[in-house]
Amino acid sequence: MQYQGRYIDLKNINLTFDSRTILKGVNLTLNRGDFMLVVGANGGGKTSLVRVMLGLQKPTSGEVLYYDKDAQYTTLTNERVGYLPQKNSLDLHFPISVREVVKSGLIGERGLTKKEVDEKVEEMLCAMQLTDLQSCPIGEVSGGEFQRALFARAIISNPTLLVLDEPTSYLDIFFTQKLYAILQQLSPSTTIVLVTHDATFASAMANRVIYVGERNIEER
Repeated sequence: MQYQGRYIDLKNINLTFDSRTILKGVNLTLNRGDFMLVVGANGGGKTSLVRVMLGLQKPTSGEVLYYDKDAQYTTLTNERVGYLPQKNSLDLHFPISVREVVKSGLIGERGLTKKEVDEKVEEMLCAMQLTDLQSCPIGEVSGGEFQRALFARAIISNPTLLVLDEPTSYLDIFFTQKLYAILQQLSPSTTIVLVTHDATFASAMANRVIYVGERNIEER
């Protein structure tokens, strides 16, 4: 995707939690068409940054602004957003199956028939080699299998914005390479934000690298 103007603006963002400063004076613009890597040490604030970006975490101060394709103010509810959070932030005891996890990525999608929904879910289950596990509760599958289900959920709606927080955690080399191959296919039509501690595979695809550490961010 070619540059199409700004998408999300973070302006003078500060985030404090339990008297600890997580983000300080952050100013960052995500443009439509970006493939942005977010890197840095564990605990440095990478997850907090993307959660603020998505409106999932309210900053202590500062503002987050969203723009449509015509550069007019909008909200993310008007966009198709795919999000893969860190596995350790989820309740693995929640009574939901692998299939239901994948299907939940279509919640809010309008105009799809039941047949179309089922076909999309089947396609994702097959692509992630989860068909035989679709009825299993999420607490009974391996970490890698659950991560594949979360990735399928994030991309099933063909999102305009895709945010992935350490998506290759628990994945073996085969599925890691497959995930990046899929991202390469999506990147011409999707704005991507990828949080990772290892940029080896993604660095060639990314047009921006944001380093998060010491409560501040730096573009490298």
